Amino acid sequence: MASFGEILRHPDDLYPLLKLKMAMRHSKNQIPQAEPHWGFCYSMLHNVSRSFALVILQLDTELRNAVCIFYLVLRALDTVEDDTSIAKDVKVPILLAFHSHISDHDWHFSCGTNNHKVLMDEFHHVTTAFLELDKSYQEAIKDITLRMGAGMAKFICKEVETIEDYDEYCHYVAGLVGLGLSRIFHAYGTEDLASDSLSNSMSLFLQKVNIIQDYAEDIKDIPNHHMCWPREIWSKYVDKLEDLKEKENSVKAVQCLNDMVTNTLTHVEDCLKYMKDIKSPTIFRFCAIPQIMAIGIFALCYNNVEVFRGVVKMRRGLVAKVIDRTNTMEDVYGAFFDFSQMLKTKVEKNDPNATKTLKLIATIQKVCLESGPMNKRFDYSLSIINQSIINMVMLFLYLTNDKLPIIIYRQEILHN
Repeated sequence: MASFGEILRHPDDLYPLLKLKMAMRHSKNQIPQAEPHWGFCYSMLHNVSRSFALVILQLDTELRNAVCIFYLVLRALDTVEDDTSIAKDVKVPILLAFHSHISDHDWHFSCGTNNHKVLMDEFHHVTTAFLELDKSYQEAIKDITLRMGAGMAKFICKEVETIEDYDEYCHYVAGLVGLGLSRIFHAYGTEDLASDSLSNSMSLFLQKVNIIQDYAEDIKDIPNHHMCWPREIWSKYVDKLEDLKEKENSVKAVQCLNDMVTNTLTHVEDCLKYMKDIKSPTIFRFCAIPQIMAIGIFALCYNNVEVFRGVVKMRRGLVAKVIDRTNTMEDVYGAFFDFSQMLKTKVEKNDPNATKTLKLIATIQKVCLESGPMNKRFDYSLSIINQSIINMVMLFLYLTNDKLPIIIYRQEILHN
């Protein structure tokens, strides 16, 4: 829930915040109760990823089931990779063979913590649901799991040294997800099969955002945690990756951060091309919302030393706005233009990568400007008086946790 102070500073966040709150309640009510295995899968989806649960649950039923299981299978695989208590000689064979366990009701391997441990302990429910999917979905999920497990096993014994290593690692843990989703969308029948390069870029962009955003959390677990910042980049600024968190290295740390962000911006043009070709409105929102979130987080992280102190996040009200107002490609172009403009204002001329960063931003903005109209972000058509009255009522209801169907309905009428 957004803080009271945030709501006072951004009163126009209230409406999208309340819509998001109601959407989350509604999504929980969509959890199937009749079949225990599907009930477990959707409950687990909520428990291990609230943000992805929202975009997955707005898909049509058949596609929603396939994507839900795809996500849980890969989440389980990732749980094995992340568990530092598992010896390498045990972990590597499990990663390599994980694809063969998806359809085996008798297979069991307990690892991870909290909800991730529950997922592993009760994985037979995922297996039951997986076997009910159409064969085309099963084949895509199994193939991607095979390839991802092999890639993870490779990097268990290999450091991320070069930018080429970095892209390869991100391909295995994320790019393959993009390839798998494109195959699932195509099997569903509404989409042409996207090229592997575009599908890969879509997921590399998201993965690299997470790697950068999570530095402060991940570095705490050195040497147990597998850090993915490439030595080729960070060694230009410090002797050890851990040195970036030291206050005396703040200037070099920010320059390294900006270098990492600039590397990630190379994927944006491909992301825009991928989204432009999507036909289904629900698949479009599924893809576009995380992409806009990612460029928004980058605008906050760039040139921001706080990345090395803690996790830098978008405020909850802005997240709610992105979810509420991402429906068309015009919305995407508008958001990417605005967030890239925010990033552009933070580029300093003395930054070692300033020229390259500005060139990439110019390319992104050119694509947005030349692709047609861009919808304004966060613009309300309500009069100031109406907005103020509604905000006061909504604030009270938001803080008292009441249901808001009448207020939301009234707001929709005024807004439209």
